[in-house]
Amino acid sequence: MVADSAKGPRPSLIETLFTLFLRLAAVGALWFALQYWAMLTGFSFNGQGRFDLLPPAWKAAYTALAVLFPVAAVGLWLLVSWGPVIWLVAAATEVAMHEVYPSIFGIDRMLVLLHVAIAVLFVLFRAALFIERRRQARSVRTDSP
Repeated sequence: MVADSAKGPRPSLIETLFTLFLRLAAVGALWFALQYWAMLTGFSFNGQGRFDLLPPAWKAAYTALAVLFPVAAVGLWLLVSWGPVIWLVAAATEVAMHEVYPSIFGIDRMLVLLHVAIAVLFVLFRAALFIERRRQARSVRTDSP
């Protein structure tokens, strides 16, 4: 039986690793989302982080992150272009919370380093994919002599 669609080229190792990286980042974003929702609804910290008990700055930040992280997780999992953008907005918000306003939100160096490491890995993967695609475009040309 003949397949209905033509088979495309197999993804390269870099593309496969990038897909795995984005899926792992999606799982991490979902974990952050669940933590924020558990806190806001009173399931963690013995109910002391409930929405109605938080100061106004924390209400704004934690509510925004509780919405941004699940959206980022879906976008990263589906490998769509807006997934990393939403993740970047959420990560930048958390970094700003802990680095720019430590008197309000406290200092969390591990969280900041985690977000920076993920961003650096993302940029490195995109650079590697760009170089690989550029090399492929140069090597396979129908108008080459």
